[in-house]
Amino acid sequence: MTASFPGVFRRLASGYRRMSISLLPATVIFLALLLSGCSGSGAVSGKRVLRIKGSDTMLLLATRWAEEFMQLHPDAAVYVEGGGSATGIDALIEGDVDLCTASRTLRADEARRLLEKRGSLGISVLTAKDALSVYLHPDNPLHNLTQAQLRGLFTGTITRWDAIGGAPLPVQVISRSPNSGTYLFFEEHILEGRTYAETAVIVPTTPAVIRQVQANPGAIGYGGVAYGAEVIHASVDGVAPTQENVMNGTYPISRYLYLYAAAIPDGLVKEFIDWVLSIAGQQIVHEVGYIPLWDLTKEGLDVLK
Repeated sequence: MTASFPGVFRRLASGYRRMSISLLPATVIFLALLLSGCSGSGAVSGKRVLRIKGSDTMLLLATRWAEEFMQLHPDAAVYVEGGGSATGIDALIEGDVDLCTASRTLRADEARRLLEKRGSLGISVLTAKDALSVYLHPDNPLHNLTQAQLRGLFTGTITRWDAIGGAPLPVQVISRSPNSGTYLFFEEHILEGRTYAETAVIVPTTPAVIRQVQANPGAIGYGGVAYGAEVIHASVDGVAPTQENVMNGTYPISRYLYLYAAAIPDGLVKEFIDWVLSIAGQQIVHEVGYIPLWDLTKEGLDVLK
């Protein structure tokens, strides 16, 4: 099993792809622990330390990975922190973390800064897929929206739901903050570079988006498919944001979720990445609600043998 890498990292990644990826038993242990991130590297109470920071979309997933990995490796301490993809990438560039989580690829200026600061263009690892979901209030009668309608709603050219066949209510746009990879992905792929509506309510995390949508029948927001069981996940162009539709490529706003390292991983960083890409790590992707890199059914795993 190997990870795929975007263009600018392909040359560095080729060496990593030849490294072995160990498979561990698909054991999933639930722990009520959320670790806060800190800076620096080294040992804490004799443990090997791994520090991860970045995407709020991936915070739940990365925390679950950390919990399980530490159960399997008692000599390791894995610290996980959110803050947004841009925040995690900045921390990686500055050398404050060993890995960053991101829901988008690096921008050209980030790759340049990484090269200048760390002497490397870095390496990206695909860890999971995500259907970027559009959230609606449970009372909203519209459960399917076109990409053109989404563009109009989120840019503010459509200001009332009854203009597109919905209830006689004003539209309230709920958006992530600009340091979010989800914010940038949605801006690029749905808004096509246009700006968000001036009346948009900006919130820092995906759970905050969910709370705002739950509280307002006219609200619309967006975020990872693993969040928001309490709200409607709208179909886009008639296609629901399901695992099957992401895997077969029909859902129009799916994306990869990444881990980034500043150089070819070794030591604890490599052990963690290998485990994330193992059957056990990908099983957690499925349990959290995202889409694994491959089919985890018996038939799918037989193909990998």
